[in-house]
Amino acid sequence: MSSSSMPTPSSAESWPWTWAPAAASRWSRPVGLVRLEGPDTLRVLHGQTSQDLEGARPGQWLGTCCIGPTARMRAVAEVLVDGTGAWLAIVAGDPQAVHTALDRVLFPADRVRLGPVTAAVLHQPLGTERPDPTAAGTWSALEGAPGWRLGEAVLLPADAPLPAWLDGRRPLDPQEQERWRLQQGLPAVPGEINEETNPFELGLAARVSLSKGCYVGQETLAKLATYDGVKRQLRRWHAATAPPGGIAAGTPLLDGQGGRAGLITSCLELPEGGGWIGLALVRRVCLGETQLVAGAGPGPQLQLSVPPAFEPPPVGAGGRSPS
Repeated sequence: MSSSSMPTPSSAESWPWTWAPAAASRWSRPVGLVRLEGPDTLRVLHGQTSQDLEGARPGQWLGTCCIGPTARMRAVAEVLVDGTGAWLAIVAGDPQAVHTALDRVLFPADRVRLGPVTAAVLHQPLGTERPDPTAAGTWSALEGAPGWRLGEAVLLPADAPLPAWLDGRRPLDPQEQERWRLQQGLPAVPGEINEETNPFELGLAARVSLSKGCYVGQETLAKLATYDGVKRQLRRWHAATAPPGGIAAGTPLLDGQGGRAGLITSCLELPEGGGWIGLALVRRVCLGETQLVAGAGPGPQLQLSVPPAFEPPPVGAGGRSPS
């Protein structure tokens, strides 16, 4: 399914997604930062993540996924390449699990020194059209302070002071942060990033190279692409009403005939009676639906739409419209 053929909500259904944070605000989220130093750094990262990194040049910044042998998600990360190695910034996932997985595959012959996980913060100025770092770009060091510029975002060590221009922006509160994440369709642990999901399901195709050489999870991702094997895709949803206990992650989705349609992965109650929003993994056969039901009947009806951050699977990887 191409992005142009994906179902989009009607104007009446789109109102919860027109919310925008106040002007001059920022979205700040914790990041796990790992330093890899040495001439084999890019070869190791190339083999252990989904992006084509071996030929990256100093100054490049590339988005990637940290995955297991069967292409199951461990984390979403950014790689900042420099002249002697690279920084691996885990923006969503378990940084310590990623570090442990890297440590296990390093051998004495590998010319790589793996540093510890350190705390950092990724600050995204809002009020722009760019909600999140994408799969490619260039980074630059901040002048007179530790940290990096990633497009419009700023990555800082956790104890580093904010630049004055950024410090003047109001940070989103926790509810606003989650609302912004769900509105954009950015996956997080544990609902979307876990041992049951792969990058194509979560709309992370831009972080996957299908043409690079051997790497962990390659066989699984190649089969998904070759044999049209992506069975679910991430969608955002809105429910105007909910049962007394609300709507919970893990609630199954049903189609109009009561058949299995997917699973709710994240949810948030909106203030002032605005209903509920969230993310869900929707089965391929139901991707053409704009409404599904949450739980056994009579459950609330959910209005579905495609998140703006979602990158469709490559052609032949479950991206075609179901017949």
